[in-house]
Amino acid sequence: MDDRLKQLLVLGREHYDRREYDLAEHALRQILEKTDRFADVYNMLGVILHERGDFLGAELHFERAVQLNEHYTEALLNLAVTYNDLGKYEAARLVYARILSGKGEKGALDPFARGKIANMHADLAKAYADAGCTQEAIAELERAVALCPTFADLQLRLGTMYREAGNLALAREHYTAARDANPRYAPARVLLGATLLSLGDPDQAIAEWREALAIDPDNRTAKMYLRKVEAQRNARPGDAESSPTAGGEGWDAPAEATPTDARDLLSTTKADAAAETDPAAREGRS
Repeated sequence: MDDRLKQLLVLGREHYDRREYDLAEHALRQILEKTDRFADVYNMLGVILHERGDFLGAELHFERAVQLNEHYTEALLNLAVTYNDLGKYEAARLVYARILSGKGEKGALDPFARGKIANMHADLAKAYADAGCTQEAIAELERAVALCPTFADLQLRLGTMYREAGNLALAREHYTAARDANPRYAPARVLLGATLLSLGDPDQAIAEWREALAIDPDNRTAKMYLRKVEAQRNARPGDAESSPTAGGEGWDAPAEATPTDARDLLSTTKADAAAETDPAAREGRS
């Protein structure tokens, strides 16, 4: 490698690391005019193009990086994410499988790689869910959670998918996992409480909502749940409609459908949870 090429490569990487992408691209393009044999140059240019929203251009550069170095994990991950962005979900899945198939040579995937792949599965799950393919969406979220079990937001999404599919036991399991992964993630406690209510355990449900309010005093969904339960408990003993039964039917508000029942509250909670930022949801990562 001649001195000019070395200087351009150093300069390009320095600008890239500082996210000075216009300057980085200028140096990296000059390198490509002299040689097309550097996989990391293509990967950096792919990232720059992806950042600008040019997914097709990014795809071509990541593919070239992988052609030059088939074990280039970062480029493979970037390619998988770009395929997802382009709606090429099967291609993304194949790249993901390729990454996993090579991990025996390189050791276990590092946390960055696991997180990126888990988010890729989560994106694919959303696409399946939007298309009405519930079981496929659940399968993708299971894969995401298997890779990153301490991602509270992924556990919560999986719990909600199971709840909507009618499997309250698994919903409770994943809401509990979300709460344990990040005890200060209030939406997990609210949804866990809703599920416990449906399973006939109002006392534990109340405990979860009170903890949610201790974390987030303005959580409107937890407040509404507590008001509803208190109203039922204060109702006249002879009022069969509002009196809880031993099996929990009187507490399982989602089936009774009033404007303030748990189904509406669940929808509100899901909207609140969706608005949470990833750093808040994943505060409890190891």
